Amino acid sequence: MKEVLALFKARNIEYYRDKSSLAWAFLFPLMIIIGCAIAFSNPDIAVFKVGVDGDVEDYQSIALLRQPYIKTVSFADREKGLERLQYHQLDLFISQAPQRYWINTESTNSLAAETLFADALASFNKQQTSGRKVRYVDWVVPGVLAMNLMFGALFGVGYVIVRYRHNGVLKRLQATPVSALQFLTAQMASRIIIVVVVNGIIFSGCQFFLDLIVLGSYMNLLLITVIGSLSLIAVGLLVSCRTANEELAGGLLNAATWPMLFFSEVWFSLDEAPQWLRYFSDLMPLTHIVKAFRAVMIDGAGLGDISYHLMLLVALTGVCLLISASLFRWHRDG
Repeated sequence: MKEVLALFKARNIEYYRDKSSLAWAFLFPLMIIIGCAIAFSNPDIAVFKVGVDGDVEDYQSIALLRQPYIKTVSFADREKGLERLQYHQLDLFISQAPQRYWINTESTNSLAAETLFADALASFNKQQTSGRKVRYVDWVVPGVLAMNLMFGALFGVGYVIVRYRHNGVLKRLQATPVSALQFLTAQMASRIIIVVVVNGIIFSGCQFFLDLIVLGSYMNLLLITVIGSLSLIAVGLLVSCRTANEELAGGLLNAATWPMLFFSEVWFSLDEAPQWLRYFSDLMPLTHIVKAFRAVMIDGAGLGDISYHLMLLVALTGVCLLISASLFRWHRDG
């Protein structure tokens, strides 16, 4: 631990002496807060959106579903569709087996959609549900928090280690009684403090200006932040453990971040995506961070409800850290 603490202290001092990086670390969350406040200051635009249980092709008898002003979304999981209805993200949910439809009694759009579909659903049994409206900003901010974790963790660790190797710093450290595992552990500990603090600033600012829905425990949100940061930092260490060129490191880190940015449901849901794409999304650590954040904030999920996501992230952290330590290269030539 003595060596780890020495490296941890040295890395923190180096970071705080770099005024440009330190200023950007606090300027970036401020920009995110201002951007969210401006972008989501106006109310959402209401449209008719109807969910169906199963394949939409099974609902050919309901002609209204084919109208251009009706957005139809199919759900393989009925419970997920009803959840979207409770969040006011659907205006109506229809099932063929048995013939039933659901409305949200707290949504004026849902009541209007029921009137529009009254004749088409005359033979269907009516069901009711209710739930507080989840604005798009309430849904997207957990994704923004996870995205900030991803960039702060991957690039904050990956570039630093590659720069150390390129400049010969790691070659000098190799002559000290420090193992690769100790060095990488110290880098993780140092970076996680920065990432957690910055994410806390973004969350607090968005909560103050946007009045976000937070039904779950703040301690669970902190736990997700810490474990999620560790998993992404470990991925960054894996990318940088043998890379000697900063341009190559940038390419590898971008190759890791952009698929996660688009396919981890940060900005949009994959409910309408092909099944294979949803399976692909579940392989990404950012997906589990986003889902855990949303479960706690929007659904009020407890620790047991998000344990599956947390266990996967912990396992990923351990595997990546061990592989990084075993493959770690101190200097450019091997």
